[in-house]
Amino acid sequence: MTGLAGAVFLLCMPGPPPVVAAPAGQFAWPLQPRPAVERLFDKPESDWLPGHRGVDLAGTAGQAVLAAGDGIVVFAGTVAGKPVVSIDHPGGLRTTYEPVEATISVGARVARGTRIGTLEPGHEGCTAAACLHWGARREGDRHSRREYVDPLGLVHSTPLRLKPVLRQG
Repeated sequence: MTGLAGAVFLLCMPGPPPVVAAPAGQFAWPLQPRPAVERLFDKPESDWLPGHRGVDLAGTAGQAVLAAGDGIVVFAGTVAGKPVVSIDHPGGLRTTYEPVEATISVGARVARGTRIGTLEPGHEGCTAAACLHWGARREGDRHSRREYVDPLGLVHSTPLRLKPVLRQG
């Protein structure tokens, strides 16, 4: 749909307008505006050892949680008493979001920026009133095991580096 017909369709849609995806790139932040990172990824040396297999992002209770990239919802339910959504992305990547009350069903195709649920309060270990635990892992195949990866690498979160100012004369 283009032109006037598309505009009329959008104006007649029930409910709030769709969330628009973030700027160009394959993946984007799952919370908007860009959230503060409360706890960083801490990959364990072995799968069975303690670590933090994702990042905690500060948010607010009831805030929209967005798909970080295009994919298919493969889980929307409860794990150990916490609401979780998982999305499989092309290339064998899976992202997970918790505690998120799903507003989308298993099997749904999502685009980057699609609302997948609502952030619930009370993520244990996070100092903010509501935190999104965002995880990512590469699925294994016959030649490799699955591996947890730092989701901040998906959004190309690079640290700011200040350079000295050179003074003349």
